[in-house]
Amino acid sequence: MASELKPQNRNILAGGNLLQIKAIDRLMRSKWFPGIIQWPTLLLFMLIMFQLLLGPGSAHDNLGTALTWVLWWPLIPIIFLFLGRFWCAICPFATINDLVQKFVGNNRPVPRFLKKYGIWIIDVLFIFITWSDHVWGVVENPFGSGVLMLMLTTGVIASGSFFERRTFCRYVCFLGGLSGNYARTGMLALRGTPEICATCTAASCYKGTEKAPGCPLFEFPKNMTSNANCVICADCIKNCPNDSIQLTVRQPTKELWFIRKPKMEEAFLSAVIMGIVFVQNVTMLEVWTGMLQWLERVTGTTNYAITFSITFAISIIIPVALLGFASWIAAKLNKSSLVENFTRFGYTIIALDVAGHIAHNLFHLLAEGKSIFYTALTLFGQEIHGASPALVSMDIIQILQYGLIALGFVGSLYTAYRIARNNQTNGKVWGTFVPFAALIVVLTIMNVYLFMLPMAMRM
Repeated sequence: MASELKPQNRNILAGGNLLQIKAIDRLMRSKWFPGIIQWPTLLLFMLIMFQLLLGPGSAHDNLGTALTWVLWWPLIPIIFLFLGRFWCAICPFATINDLVQKFVGNNRPVPRFLKKYGIWIIDVLFIFITWSDHVWGVVENPFGSGVLMLMLTTGVIASGSFFERRTFCRYVCFLGGLSGNYARTGMLALRGTPEICATCTAASCYKGTEKAPGCPLFEFPKNMTSNANCVICADCIKNCPNDSIQLTVRQPTKELWFIRKPKMEEAFLSAVIMGIVFVQNVTMLEVWTGMLQWLERVTGTTNYAITFSITFAISIIIPVALLGFASWIAAKLNKSSLVENFTRFGYTIIALDVAGHIAHNLFHLLAEGKSIFYTALTLFGQEIHGASPALVSMDIIQILQYGLIALGFVGSLYTAYRIARNNQTNGKVWGTFVPFAALIVVLTIMNVYLFMLPMAMRM
């Protein structure tokens, strides 16, 4: 491999350009990329939809449920960590959007309302879909999961019919909001070379050429400083006339240290995700039944929508309130406002978000992984009863979960320190860092405690 690299780019792990490796460069510039991955993904999606809507009514026997919630959903945050937002380049919804645009798209500009409030819409949709999953049992009900997928498909078709590029993915998709936050921790980054881009007036990377369309998520590599809206589709690599684009490996969370224009809605989403990780864990615990009975006695109702909504609201409010409290204390020390601190330091939670999300879903993947094989056999008329779906023991799963939380803790703690140092915070680096360090310690302890309790299986 070293013989294929230019001398100044031999150390790939230190930020060298991966496109200096001939095999990677050829792949990225190929007309078959990313289609060679998109089309198999779309075909698999069609199989999943068939199973969800027309297959067995029990989640335990449904291949679509196993592929979606036992395999795909646990792998998603892992993909974001290692490959940035690459999943969005091959997502079947994105492929459907592109097909609709090709044949019936009107390519109208994105409405100003979506540009201004898109991330808030994503925040609300993410909260609502998580709430509806528990209240209406979407995950445990194959048909319900199918209906959710159909609703998303309808939104994609409507957006692709009227608006340009991937408007739905950028401004509406709830998974796009999650991936945008998580991709900031990603180890793979695509950027233009500043010295080369400074003299370029073609803007081919943004507008597109006969080789490939323009950036699907409206990003301009010349000015791009974030992974949040780059899907690494390689269109800009194909279109750039100056070979300015670089694809590099970087330290996880590094982007979080240098957010130029932090946004309140993104900081808020990072706290909300932590709350959702909490509620996902709580409702899978064996003690959840007892907690539910206690809530029913306190509220005087057995309506699950009410009792769960109370739990859901508390779980989300806790990390948001803790972030607000830490920001208030920091404001007393660094003379920045509570809102400024909340917005700037909300990004510190993202590393712990990713770790908690992966740790939670690791239980499904490793404790229920064989269910994918078992349900696949039913397509061929074979059924397996009584066999354990676990790939490894629960002891190993817990060790991995604690290890992930530890890594997330270190990542968030160091991110808080770097943000405090890089922004100078009126000379009060440590005074600003300590409240957010305490916040991260509290959130980590809460995560560890929840993972110590026995969990119930989904399949």
